[in-house]
Amino acid sequence: PAFAFVSEDIKKELKQSKNLEENGMSRKNDIDLKGIVFVIQSQSNSFHAERAEQLRQSILKQAANLTQIEEEVRKIDYLKRCMKSQVEGKLMEKLVRVGAMELPRVLLLHQLSEQEGAWTILPLLPHFSVTYGRNASWIFFCEEETRIRIPELLETLRRYIPSKEWFLGKALHDEESTIIHHYAFSENPTIFKYPDFAAGWALSIPLVNKLTKRLKSESLKSDFTIDLKHEIALYIWDNGDGPPLTPVPEFCTDGVDSHCVTMFHSFLPLCGKPVKKEDIFVAVKTCKKFHVDRIPIVKQTWAGQASLIEFFSDHAESSIPTVDLGIPNTDRGHCGKTFAILERFLSHSHDQTAWLVIVDDDTLISIPRLRHLLSCYDSSEPVFLGERYGYGLGTGGYSYVTGGGGMVFSREAVRRLLASKCHCYSHDAPDDMVLGMCFSGLGIPATHSPLFHQARPMDYPKDYLSHQVPISFHKHWNIDPVKVYFTWLAPSEEDKARQETQKGFKEEL
Repeated sequence: PAFAFVSEDIKKELKQSKNLEENGMSRKNDIDLKGIVFVIQSQSNSFHAERAEQLRQSILKQAANLTQIEEEVRKIDYLKRCMKSQVEGKLMEKLVRVGAMELPRVLLLHQLSEQEGAWTILPLLPHFSVTYGRNASWIFFCEEETRIRIPELLETLRRYIPSKEWFLGKALHDEESTIIHHYAFSENPTIFKYPDFAAGWALSIPLVNKLTKRLKSESLKSDFTIDLKHEIALYIWDNGDGPPLTPVPEFCTDGVDSHCVTMFHSFLPLCGKPVKKEDIFVAVKTCKKFHVDRIPIVKQTWAGQASLIEFFSDHAESSIPTVDLGIPNTDRGHCGKTFAILERFLSHSHDQTAWLVIVDDDTLISIPRLRHLLSCYDSSEPVFLGERYGYGLGTGGYSYVTGGGGMVFSREAVRRLLASKCHCYSHDAPDDMVLGMCFSGLGIPATHSPLFHQARPMDYPKDYLSHQVPISFHKHWNIDPVKVYFTWLAPSEEDKARQETQKGFKEEL
């Protein structure tokens, strides 16, 4: 029979199409794949760039498969018309004229611009508006570990009229006002919703165009970028003049429910064997006034996991022991102390140590999890790793790794930094920001990992932390730090983390 070649997949697709029509789906919402521009929030570090490219290939492969099905459906439609019109002789000619659907554009964020602040998204919106404003309906953003079911995503976006201003995502909210959001909405912090980037989020082109006009009329504030997802939502909301986030239940991070069109795997990356303990030197910044209060907590919790660890202070105390670097303590900044640690690491008895980690005396960290993570980075490359913040990125500025969550340096990064003669302008300058400026000048990017945390667990939404295997938290304020450590970071959780690692990371994209 003429239609014997119709596969089961095509029949299924036809049935879905029929169902959509029966449900009264507006044809103007019936976007196809070329109407979606995918933007993977990628990074230039070789490990992250490779993971992002694998996701790009996965999206394109799924799109090609869907395109092939839809093309065959359209061919069947032509065949029906041809037979009804009794022009079977011209069938092949008509089929040839049925061109394949275009594949979607899939962009890697780090390749779009060399601008320091490109990762903050907003500076790139004018580019998206000019380039895709007339030939696309949606910009869909996702992280490199987001997993997407392309056919189902297409159907989900078809629910929303693309001529309207839409800001779509999986909604997060603060359970109490938090310092990382400058205590915004302190009277009712649950009221403001912002997207979990891990689940993917989308802007309709009309909203992109509107935001572009605003960006052209008023420059972005030259200020701190601390929690990008919250700050983007605030900018779009614009004190009520813009749309709030519309929660999309199909945008998921757990992937347990069958209705999910996006998923995110909670795992620690593992690329071969974990880095050896002997390949990580841990430097703890402290001072005399905290020797009694904070150092015992470090020793009670995570210090035993480190093979090479030293406590750097303004006072030598043999019972700990601490190393006096000859740098006076400062109430803030600690730049002089940090650069003295960098010099000591490079020149003083640590010749073969591949990695340096600098933490505060109130940082809580899992060294076993850090060893897992570092297996994916090449210490012969200049790596500057941790939780990335930004300063003045709307008008130039620079990115930096915030110090409280822990700053990780490859030996090569330290070597290049010190060779550059970039240095502190004062002993009490903010060390993490000065390092950011220095590395930015050297063309070495701050590599972001959301597993490092500048604040306490209570400062983050539970839904956000639920898809993480965290590496660090920071500050003892109003918490029991020992309890926090054993709840969130203790080695007893490591078996579970390792299982998730093997399960998630080996999964085919």
